Amino acid sequence: MSTSTDAGTDWTRCSVVLLKPDCLRRGLVTAVLDRVQREVDIVAAEGTTVADWQIFTHYWDLLAFRHRLDVDVAECLRRLYVGRRVVVALAVGECDDTAARLRALLGHFDPSAAEPGTIRADLGADSLVAARQEHRLVNNLVHTSDDPAAAWRDFHIWFGGHRAAHLLSAVPEVVKTPVC
Repeated sequence: MSTSTDAGTDWTRCSVVLLKPDCLRRGLVTAVLDRVQREVDIVAAEGTTVADWQIFTHYWDLLAFRHRLDVDVAECLRRLYVGRRVVVALAVGECDDTAARLRALLGHFDPSAAEPGTIRADLGADSLVAARQEHRLVNNLVHTSDDPAAAWRDFHIWFGGHRAAHLLSAVPEVVKTPVC
């Protein structure tokens, strides 16, 4: 799961945060990142324009199980993401539960089903019901890595493995040496 440039990184303490096009369109980048930063440190953040390979690799699971969905997943991903701007951030926590903490902060993937106090419940403006009626994917503002393996994969998709040595040098030593 690690390469020679990131071998010292404890991915249990890291997560990639992806602020989706609907978050940018609605002007919620600062609001979302501020809430994330109350839980963890943001050590890198940047805007990028999404390439088709990035979004298809990122959402491989939706593509693999597309037969369970009533939408053309590839077409929805192209329309929602390819050529659009997103913001990606590398989040680092003090303990090995960073991914779980951030997933709880986001709330349920369907904003209308998310618990009050979560980002998607408080800031979301879509629902799975509406998305299904319109044969599209739900807009839910933000993604975070599911677990350490996903954090490693998401990092390489969005930041690029060739940038690991530079970006991971910004990761605090506490991430490289567990203390919890």
